[in-house]
Amino acid sequence: MRLNPFNTGNIQVKGSSGGGVGKAGGLGCGTIIIAALGYFVFGLDPFQTAATVESVQQGTQTSGGTEMSEQEACTANEYSREACDGLQSLNQTWARVFQEQGLGDRFQQPTLHLYNGGVRTACGNGSANMGPFYCPSDQTIYIDTSFYDQLARMAGGGGDFARYYVLAHEYGHHIQTITGISGQIRSQQQRVSRGQANQLNVRMELQADCYAGVWAGRNRNLIEPGDIEEGMRAASAIGDDRLTGGRVSSENFTHGTSAQRSEALRTGLRGDDSACDAYTIVR
Repeated sequence: MRLNPFNTGNIQVKGSSGGGVGKAGGLGCGTIIIAALGYFVFGLDPFQTAATVESVQQGTQTSGGTEMSEQEACTANEYSREACDGLQSLNQTWARVFQEQGLGDRFQQPTLHLYNGGVRTACGNGSANMGPFYCPSDQTIYIDTSFYDQLARMAGGGGDFARYYVLAHEYGHHIQTITGISGQIRSQQQRVSRGQANQLNVRMELQADCYAGVWAGRNRNLIEPGDIEEGMRAASAIGDDRLTGGRVSSENFTHGTSAQRSEALRTGLRGDDSACDAYTIVR
């Protein structure tokens, strides 16, 4: 995807290296996602990918930490630069969407925190094996670029749109936060059973996928051949049914099936964010 180079005046970025809260260990969801992306985007053996990523994580010390300036954080490596380019494009796209709807004063940029090893957040402690995540309490997207570094070394590069899709999905959770959708859903979850709460979470995740599609759909002029297919494979790869191999009941799904996630992304690609509203309308 041909995005314009970032300008630190247009984005809010933090960076830290070598910080955290102990050793990463165990098969985290982030490892599973990276293994799935490695298989469906690059054709890598998912079990080998998971084992390699875990061995790197388990040997990573995460005490201490060094803060970086925005420029340092965005230029630490090619994936940091890519993330900052993506953040700038997402900011511009969603600011325009809000402006078109007469809600320009409600738009707020999220912060992107690029870290390596571990990080303390307003939502608790984060580590490499969690993968990219969004914290609504501090309105920050957290990405440990060591995931991308490791995957790139194994795959020989490529797959930029899959990574942009992950960033755009987390940005979608930010949109849910500043519009109040997230708060409404969380409130409803406290009043229903665990199974129903999971289904509400699925709706949230599918809407975030849809929002990721809206961003891509509104920037079709920057999309290169094969990008959309890459994004659809990535969405399909991280469906609950595929990641769990059928070993978990659908009542315990929290992100949606492969078919649901692919369809949500496809819906958003039309560029109409109002089409994403249907995912959080509770019937």
